[in-house]
Amino acid sequence: MNIIFKKTRLAAGVSLVFGTTAIVPIAVAQELNASDDTEIIQVSGIRSSMQESMLIKRDSQGVVDAISAEDMGKFPDTNLAESLQRISGVSINRSNGEGSQVTVRGFGSGNNMVTLNGRNIPGGGTSGGSNNAGRGFEFSNLASESVKAVEVYKTSKAEIATGGIGATINIITAKPFDNEGFVSSFGAKLAHDTTNRAGDDVTPELSGIVSYNHDSVFGVSATYSHQQRDSGAAHFEPQTWRYGEWVSAADIGATNVINPPAVGQIFAMPNQIKREINDTQRTRNNAQLTMQYSPVESLTATLDYSWARNDIEIDRYSINAWSTRRYDEVTFDTGDYSTATGVHMVETLSGTKDFNNDSMLVETENELKSLGLNIEYQVNDDFTVTFDAHDSSMESRPDSDNKWGSNIRVPTAIAIGTSQTWDFTGDLPYFSMTVDDSVKGNGNGVADVGDISSQMMIGQYTYQNTDTKQYKIEGNYEFDDGSFSFGVDSREVGTRILYSRNVQRLGTWGVRNPMDVPSNLVSEFDIVAEFDDYTQAGEHFAWKSDVQGLIDWAEGEYDLDATFNDAYQRDDFIVEDTLAAYIQMSTFGELGGKEFNVLAGLRYEETDVLATAYARPTEMIIWEGNNDFRNPSVAEITAVNGGTKYDHFLPSLDFDIALSEQLKGRASFSQTIARAGYSSLRATKSVSRPDAPTLTGGQSRASTSNPGLVPLLSNNIDFSLEYYIDDVSYISVGFFEKRVKNFIGTGQEDETHFGLRDVTNGPRALAAQAALQAGGFEVTEDSLFAMTAVLDNPDVFTNGAADYLDDGNFWTEVENAYDIFPNDEDPLIVFETSAPRNNKEAKIYGFEFAGQHFFGDSGFGVSTNYTLVRGDVNFDNEAPLGSNQFSLNGLSDTANLVLMFENDDIQARIAYNWRDEFLSSGGLDPKYIEAYSQVDVNFSYIVSEELTVSFNGLNLTEENARQHGRSPTQVFSIDQLGARYQIGARYKF
Repeated sequence: MNIIFKKTRLAAGVSLVFGTTAIVPIAVAQELNASDDTEIIQVSGIRSSMQESMLIKRDSQGVVDAISAEDMGKFPDTNLAESLQRISGVSINRSNGEGSQVTVRGFGSGNNMVTLNGRNIPGGGTSGGSNNAGRGFEFSNLASESVKAVEVYKTSKAEIATGGIGATINIITAKPFDNEGFVSSFGAKLAHDTTNRAGDDVTPELSGIVSYNHDSVFGVSATYSHQQRDSGAAHFEPQTWRYGEWVSAADIGATNVINPPAVGQIFAMPNQIKREINDTQRTRNNAQLTMQYSPVESLTATLDYSWARNDIEIDRYSINAWSTRRYDEVTFDTGDYSTATGVHMVETLSGTKDFNNDSMLVETENELKSLGLNIEYQVNDDFTVTFDAHDSSMESRPDSDNKWGSNIRVPTAIAIGTSQTWDFTGDLPYFSMTVDDSVKGNGNGVADVGDISSQMMIGQYTYQNTDTKQYKIEGNYEFDDGSFSFGVDSREVGTRILYSRNVQRLGTWGVRNPMDVPSNLVSEFDIVAEFDDYTQAGEHFAWKSDVQGLIDWAEGEYDLDATFNDAYQRDDFIVEDTLAAYIQMSTFGELGGKEFNVLAGLRYEETDVLATAYARPTEMIIWEGNNDFRNPSVAEITAVNGGTKYDHFLPSLDFDIALSEQLKGRASFSQTIARAGYSSLRATKSVSRPDAPTLTGGQSRASTSNPGLVPLLSNNIDFSLEYYIDDVSYISVGFFEKRVKNFIGTGQEDETHFGLRDVTNGPRALAAQAALQAGGFEVTEDSLFAMTAVLDNPDVFTNGAADYLDDGNFWTEVENAYDIFPNDEDPLIVFETSAPRNNKEAKIYGFEFAGQHFFGDSGFGVSTNYTLVRGDVNFDNEAPLGSNQFSLNGLSDTANLVLMFENDDIQARIAYNWRDEFLSSGGLDPKYIEAYSQVDVNFSYIVSEELTVSFNGLNLTEENARQHGRSPTQVFSIDQLGARYQIGARYKF
């Protein structure tokens, strides 16, 4: 069978103006299926879905890939991101083992534009109390049942709204005029997540779609889906690492060092070690109502409302240990890496030290609302005008049923440790401890729930709302050899970000009230056994708290109120007003007897950005003990404004030529922009608590935003060859290059902020250091604090330094009794301050290889792709500490292999996805997510024309996730994941 490139006037005209609205390619594919030149295959299923996607790829101008629904209400994957990763050049980030955000050609979610039926849809959101707000769209908020297709535009066109340097991803939903008469489909699934611990082992998923079309004059459709997922995860992380350039063992407080780094070599040592369990319950509800009205053939109006809500509850509990930075012995792994990593550390503790459990509840809601109106009027046979308006919002907020905000944690501890050993040499780092519970425990000689004491109660409130209002008027005029289109687009995007913290003391970090926690609010468990994929080593004892019970108890016992703090530390507003206009012309013809198409356009955009921050700056940094600090905010609100204005002319050119009946060549050029994330655009700054006293090597860090950031500007070129074997098979190879200006890097400067003073480096701390040295005592975080407190309270310690005792119990008593406040004699704190800057140009380039093939009438098929991405945007692990570095997160190679079988009764698919290691964040602490692969299967059996039953399995091999720093032994996180299974049935009327 020949693959036909010859076009009727209708097909040619429409294909040349792809993008007049972003939903056109699906309609075009349908019309082409009905033309005389194209084989008509009236079937549903895997083959028809892949055929539809191939037609979109073949007949689009520019590089467009798509995934189409296999049937009404049946998308290839239950998660849109999981489906998108099957496309060459697309990779995904996973959260809790599920696809959440996408990276395209090395550009992360914030640099890709996601649209819903061609309209800009707001992204962003908060996660578990984070106050960082970006533009990346969270695909886990959307169910797939109402989705008809997803298109990925890897090359830009003048009519496509800006924002996507990697790609523009258009989600197309089902509409009533897509079908004749009354049709409906209802589905039900039972899901089992093997990682579940606390929730239901089997959870329901329900979906339905109903559509009615009365002679294409009036139509209405409605969809709804409900999904519950109960899951768990065992998580390890050291949270923070201490960096330095090696001088001697004394500089790290070590008595003995095995395999020390070379002088001047960068070294890293963990500050904390944590094993954590997360029990997650997620409830996702989606609905859409669409009405279409066409009183005359030339006029069609579409009104649609989309709603999605994702409720997430997490019960989190962990066991944590902190280093005192006084080591009996440290072993380094110098290996073949530029950074030496501390992998085995032994500490003898003075007195008894606390080991902590950070019990936390997280309850958040993400809600998407979108109301849109589209009116298309065909003025005559050649000229069509379209008006489109929509108002969409994405709101991420705390659960309205609790009073404490987005999350609350109630740390508890056992203050009975006398020594600790940390080991990072195995597949899973661990710590072990020796105990003495005679002072702050129940005296039975072992760690158990009878030793548990309260520490703090800390609530966080985070909120983000992004509202988009957009109005477009577009026109398209067709003539004999092409078409001309134009449009005007007005868009206003407003974002508000709120953050507050409510810190309240119970027994304090120093455990002033040992064993005060009621035993009925805690229960013991073996945390090592939860990591059963790894070596079973380390401290087995851990406990889980009834967090809500602890909150109720603490409010009564300590006369506190857990209600969130409505005196917000930060209240940020960002408004972007954009006005755009474009013209676009397409034509087709013959060149040397070869049919070609050209699409050329120019888009102009101007944007005003205004950022306003209402903040309560940090009032002071209070030293509470060893490496514990508190940073209260002032009562007065300070308003800060900032902003910028910019405009761009953005040309685009697409050319394709039929080199033969089966071979098509493409070339494209375009300029695109992508805007900075909302967190970077805020007019705000924030300071963090020091990680240790300055005199013992502590660091103070701060971050500032930059509302003057301008967009990334990319010059893009694409070349590709596509060979179409038959109606459903092809192979293709493509090259892309992006030369990007104004990349946003992170600059680091030493700065002071808010007049904050450093009590740990002032006259009192220096006097304490001198007194310790004079007495022959080691200067540590504990001894320095205790001596400073002694000297700072002469009315109590009347003999001055002579009253100091170099004893752990004395240190604890002093820590529990005193806080040290800064005064005017203390020096200003010098913060290592990070700030986003437009300070880098870079080139990203790569190759995409793709193909799909069905083997005759056997029913067997295969689809595969491989993407290679390179660029001069890598993080340099060997650069000196504090260097201003730029790096692009998410750059990695990816590959997919899908094997399929389909006949009249059975559909089966097994999919393998692989993503190579990539940088997830830069700065002082670069983090690399290691290579990950996953195997998924789908199987369905058609019982009758109406009824289909199915089975899905995800992550069948139960792959885990691992993240490291400057060397593979510098572990940043390990997540033990598991498989998920679904059985379901779908019935069509």
